[in-house]
Amino acid sequence: MGTIDFHRNERPTLGVEIELGLVDGRTMALSSSFAELAEKLNAGDTECYKPELMQCVVEIITGVCETVDDAEVDLRKKIMQVEAAADQLDLGLWWGATHPFSPWREQQVTPDARYYQLVELLQELARRLVTFGLHVHVGVDSGDKAVMICDRILRHLPTLLALSCSSPFWEGRQTGLQSHRSKIMEGLPTAGMPTLMRNWSEYVWLVNHMVDTGFINTIREIWWDVRPHHNFGTVEVRVCDMPGNLEDTMAIAALVQCLVKALSDEIDSGTYQHDCHPMMVRQNKWRATRFGTGAQLVDSYSYEVVTVAQAVDELVDKLVPVAAELGCEHHLERCRHIASSPSWADRQMSILADTGSAEEIVRQLNLVSRVSPGLAS
Repeated sequence: MGTIDFHRNERPTLGVEIELGLVDGRTMALSSSFAELAEKLNAGDTECYKPELMQCVVEIITGVCETVDDAEVDLRKKIMQVEAAADQLDLGLWWGATHPFSPWREQQVTPDARYYQLVELLQELARRLVTFGLHVHVGVDSGDKAVMICDRILRHLPTLLALSCSSPFWEGRQTGLQSHRSKIMEGLPTAGMPTLMRNWSEYVWLVNHMVDTGFINTIREIWWDVRPHHNFGTVEVRVCDMPGNLEDTMAIAALVQCLVKALSDEIDSGTYQHDCHPMMVRQNKWRATRFGTGAQLVDSYSYEVVTVAQAVDELVDKLVPVAAELGCEHHLERCRHIASSPSWADRQMSILADTGSAEEIVRQLNLVSRVSPGLAS
């Protein structure tokens, strides 16, 4: 593969990518309908609405935005267009990281040479990827800094996961986890926590080694919880489940943007890197996966056990000046509310307990998450 150029950003620009499930409006089951949906969307917006590995997914992507408010306006407009197209096909959009009852074996792979190649390489590990996540890109000014931020942000990833947990079900059963998606992703050979990298040169060497030895086909097959993105010149945080509505999505995006900006500023000012043992991050990620906003996390500085709400309060307090600079204070403040409330996984399980119907989980939450005025069909 050779040289990999990092396309730097002078400012902490923001890009948000959301993966939503396509569900049948009558049965609430996943529907392999991306091709039909794409026909209803504007032909010129192929960079905004993309297919994923499975045909039951639509990925909606913002442009390069300066602020969280800009990203929300961008995303809201695009979601409304997708909702309108989906309404014409009697489809709904599922805002959750796994579907409550549709089997992965019944989902159809998107007809694309790259996806077929992935399935051939990864076999069942690829076919099980019927999951939906939130990816947040923040611009940084060098490849070396992107690698350093990926290392320094690791200890915050469990908190981000806890705030977004929305996948308690798999194959129609309750898993006992708040984020089953995270365990599905960790089954891939190049997903989960990234390896330790000290600079951009080491990252380039690692990617080249994996391609040259046939471990991956392209750089796009690195699905770490956080990774540098050379084409966009960003740090991309990928650990999150798909939150249950747009407001929570933008709150988490604000937290990510503030974190990346704060870590970038610390690097510029020469702040000492405090080591956080990878096992501590794994421990906290497991606790977030298992318990969501009810998790007890270990503080990487004091080693004390704190609630997610305490961890978020401390983090938000620290990031308030950065949020003021970026103009996203109200979005960041919402993270406190998310941390002290039942998770989206909790809400799904509560609906099942109240109604006894997995279909009702999808039906009721579709109405809650809808962006367009009026009710879904």
